[in-house]
Amino acid sequence: MEKVVAFIDSVDSFVWGWWMIILLLGTHIFMTIRTGFIQRKTLSKGIRLSVSKDPDAEGEVSSFGALTTALAATIGTGNIIGVGTAIALGGPGAVLWCWLTGVFGIATKYAESLIAVKYRVKTKDGRMQGGAMYALERGLNMKWLGVLFAIFGGIASFGIGCATQVNAIATVANENFNCPAWVVGVVTGVLVAIVIFGGIKSIASVCERLVPFMAVFYVIGCIVILCINYDFIIPAFGAIIRLAFTPGAVAGGLVGSGIRAAIQYGVARGLFSNESGMGSAPIAAAAAQSRNPVRQALIASTGTFWDTVVVCLMTGLVLVTSIMKNPQIDVSQIDNGGKLTSLAFGQIPHVGPILLTIGIITFAFSTVLGWAYYGERCVEYLGGKRVLVAYRCVYIAVAVIAPISALNLVWTIADILNALMSIPNLIAVLFLSGVIVKDTKRFINDLDAWDDTPIPVIDDSTVPPSSSSNEKQMK
Repeated sequence: MEKVVAFIDSVDSFVWGWWMIILLLGTHIFMTIRTGFIQRKTLSKGIRLSVSKDPDAEGEVSSFGALTTALAATIGTGNIIGVGTAIALGGPGAVLWCWLTGVFGIATKYAESLIAVKYRVKTKDGRMQGGAMYALERGLNMKWLGVLFAIFGGIASFGIGCATQVNAIATVANENFNCPAWVVGVVTGVLVAIVIFGGIKSIASVCERLVPFMAVFYVIGCIVILCINYDFIIPAFGAIIRLAFTPGAVAGGLVGSGIRAAIQYGVARGLFSNESGMGSAPIAAAAAQSRNPVRQALIASTGTFWDTVVVCLMTGLVLVTSIMKNPQIDVSQIDNGGKLTSLAFGQIPHVGPILLTIGIITFAFSTVLGWAYYGERCVEYLGGKRVLVAYRCVYIAVAVIAPISALNLVWTIADILNALMSIPNLIAVLFLSGVIVKDTKRFINDLDAWDDTPIPVIDDSTVPPSSSSNEKQMK
């Protein structure tokens, strides 16, 4: 067993090595250039569109519902613990690289969401299906790659989307409220069952209410800590920028680990946090009511802005200012991002640990809901509607037993599957970049224009038809 674990760890180190970081970050920069720095439109139009309704357009849920469902899956423990891990291993400079990854990642999130909406299909009962698997099948005639993406995504949903998140909830609940792990599993399983058996409309309805609350709640906690550490905010920015490019030490005992470590851990945590390029969030975007693919792609790309550019940056500033204010904290002896974050929130008397606990629980639970939808769409692509009940039952069972299971190996396997999901998704984005640019030019100045391309109808009781069948239906 030790050899198996060692082998899986080595695979994980390989798939998330420098080549993957270069591929993902390179795609971010490439799509930023190809789309004419679409980030400008994300901030000027995407945020406004995300809270507007487009009820006359085809789709299952509102644009805001699709966005919050994607944010539910994206904003998770990585925003709290992941940033702390990046600082502990890569130094404060990792915060800058994490933030830059989010800025450039907006372009990739825009691109992958655009093709997810463009190549989506409709089931006979009116449900919208979309994502990298349909873009690969209908856009590139590479159904085999779409199948691989669906397999990786479906399996990963049980690990990174469910088991590890519920385990995090159980750990926090036990440490702070002395709640037995099995109770957390049963309660979580019941709550998840109530929501996911209602489909995307039920998931989106819950996420529309939960995501804004949890994000605002957590950001307020960060602002309170930054007010406590106000004397160190400007020095913290200086330390983050300086240690992102050079090794050395600055005030407060902060030590940079060198540019290589700062880039490696900052970029890796940023990519893991915002999921840009992974192909998961576009699955939710495809269900949205939208007149054209560009409109929803702009809305979807705001998810990376909120996740990394705002939430991760706030966490990074809280941690760095806290370390500078409390130089007795020996970061070199802390290899766990959760411990570092706990020390920072502990500065708020009595309330701090409660804020952090509620933040972790709500972030983790929302991730469970978001990934349940991703997993459903992946397994339905492989086996049709008839497999959904079985998938939901297994997903709920995983949520129930996760708190009493050892999940180190599960986490590593899920990490590998996430990387493997990225490869076919990035192939779709890069090979269809011409289509992305063409549609961007067509709709970017008139986001209320209608896309007159018919959406093909599929028989969702069986495995989806091949590209040629879809083309015949469109004709």
